[in-house]
Order: sequence, then C-alpha cells, then structure tokens
Amino acid sequence: MESIGLTIKRLRKEKGLSQSDLASQLGMSRSTISSIENNTVAEIGIRKVEAILNVFGYTLAAVAQRRRPTLDQLKETNFHGQ
Repeated sequence: MESIGLTIKRLRKEKGLSQSDLASQLGMSRSTISSIENNTVAEIGIRKVEAILNVFGYTLAAVAQRRRPTLDQLKETNFHGQ
C-alpha cells in the first residue's frame, strides 16, 4: 500500500507541479508539502490532506480493513492446493 505522502508526491508530479506550485495553490509552505511527501511531518491534519487531494480531483474516504483469514479458514478453502 502506498503511503499518503507518496501518493501526493506521485499525483503532484503527474500534474507537473513543483512543491512550491502546490503550496502556493493551497496557502501552505513548500516545506509543509515536502514534509508530507517524505513522511517526516509529525502530524498532518485531515483538512490539509483533503485540500491537497481535492487539487488533484481526489477525495478522502474511509474503507473497512480487510480481515486476514484465520488458519482454520485457510485450511477449509484448501489455500495451498494440497
């Protein structure tokens, strides 16, 4: 799974924007964008993430985590084809 920082960096580069360009559009500092992209920011607010994603036409969504199957479930489904 790609981290949110790497996702933002990839989207920014696909749009041909520099960190400064993106920061200017959002009223943030370039160092904030850099810290987010490099996962060095101590804490990032959900509103900042949402604002950044909105620039690229994305939205923030919550999805349920997939539960890993138990050993018994794997045995029942013949997981390894034995």
